[in-house]
Amino acid sequence: MGAWPDADTFVPRDAPIPTPGPGQALTRTIYVSLDPYQWGYKRRGVEAPGAPCHARTVSQVVESRMDGFAAGDLVFNTNGWSEYALMGAGVTRPSYMIPRRLDPAKGPISLAVGVLGMLGLTAYAGMILLGDPKAGETVVVSAASGGVGQIAGQLARLRGARVVGIAGREEKCRFVVDELRFDACVSHLSPTFAADLRATCPAGVDVYFENVGGAVFDAVLPLFNKGARMTICGLIAHYGDEAGADARAALMARGAAIFAERGVTVRDLFVGDYVAGHHDTFLREVAPQVAAGEIRYREDLRQGLENVPAAFAEMLKGANFGKTLVRISKDPTAAG
Repeated sequence: MGAWPDADTFVPRDAPIPTPGPGQALTRTIYVSLDPYQWGYKRRGVEAPGAPCHARTVSQVVESRMDGFAAGDLVFNTNGWSEYALMGAGVTRPSYMIPRRLDPAKGPISLAVGVLGMLGLTAYAGMILLGDPKAGETVVVSAASGGVGQIAGQLARLRGARVVGIAGREEKCRFVVDELRFDACVSHLSPTFAADLRATCPAGVDVYFENVGGAVFDAVLPLFNKGARMTICGLIAHYGDEAGADARAALMARGAAIFAERGVTVRDLFVGDYVAGHHDTFLREVAPQVAAGEIRYREDLRQGLENVPAAFAEMLKGANFGKTLVRISKDPTAAG
């Protein structure tokens, strides 16, 4: 398997539509969420050979023998890169990704794999619970136009922080400032990126939400203030490193001297740790902010199961714009 996916990495496979047994439901996938961590799953061999790639999904129940779910129900589940799949008894899934019914009256159902789902909880846990931004502090968010980054930065802004995004092409930077209302955005594609970031953060950096690593981290590192907090959400720049390479250990080694000198707190983020204790609080706080337009959110929506591999590869290379998802079948709640 190569460092990054290409046209030969994923192979489509036909299989019979499964029949639900006792305690199970058959669901048809509507939306597949594409996220960088899925490439790590694949490269580390987390999934059985030949199994559909793991992914969070929005689906509709076709047939149910599972208590609490009926045909026609719209659900959040983990069908992966598959048109049909079972959920319920005997179906392996992460313990924190419990299937749940969705209410389309509360907003577009695609948000269940976006700003009002695990993605949003990731941003909330990493920024609010771990980063704890204060009014007047400077917060920097890498991959600021991506699914998690755009939410994390807005949460910090709503707490009164000065928020600086890091994104790629100019179109993304304009979106981060004009639409998401960050105070500034710096392009990591600029030949003077490190100097640009330093000029944009004259008071240093108090909170850093890390999605990238690599040269982006290296530019932020000398700007940390005493007592700064850093959340490691992802290290997408390293997902193509040699299998087994420990990107986090390398990052911590590069930052060790400054972390120690300035008392920088570095925390790893695993969203599964926050589902049981914080999911309901997150929804109570964030859902009204989304409904009121205080938190804005952009989706990069593609069409068709056959286009999932290409969309996934583009997302890993930064060619997406917003939260990447693919519509696999008709959304019964959408107009048109």
